This record gives sequence, structure tokens and C-alpha cells, in this order.
Amino acid sequence: MAQKVDKKSMACNKPKITPSHPKKSHVVKACYDGKEKVIRFGEQGASTAGKPKEGESDRMKAKRASFKARHGKNIAKGKSSAAYWSSKTKW
Repeated sequence: MAQKVDKKSMACNKPKITPSHPKKSHVVKACYDGKEKVIRFGEQGASTAGKPKEGESDRMKAKRASFKARHGKNIAKGKSSAAYWSSKTKW
């Protein structure tokens, strides 16, 4: 069972890795429009494309482009969506 996250002690808009969570790999306290919301995102153990690297393979470029295309509408929602944080952190 995952531990409860203390929202008060978390920094705003700073994603953290959650290795002990059974399904989600990251958590963030999203602060926007005067609101605070805890968002869990990312599949635990998934191999994502990561940050673009010099000499990156075409397969990884395609993987990144597919994710951005597939989740484009949700990424555009901003800090209130898990897709936004996943795109920023993992892709």
C-alpha cells in the first residue's frame, strides 16, 4: 500500500519520484490559480524516452513524438493534468 503524501510539506511544482508506489512513478503538488492539487503520474517501471540526447535513435524520437501527439490535448490543459507533468518530467 502506498504511503499518504503530506501536501503541506511538498514544494509547489516540483515532481518527486515515488519508488514505493505500486503503480505511479512520480508525484507532484501542482499549484495554479491559487489552488493546490496532488497529482500522481507515470507508469512504475516503464521505459520512457527521457530527455533528448545527442545521437538519439530514430525509434526513441518516434516514441517521444507519438506520446506528444497522443496526449497533446491533455498536455495543453496545463499544470492540472497528469499528462502535462509526464510530458515535462518523463518525455
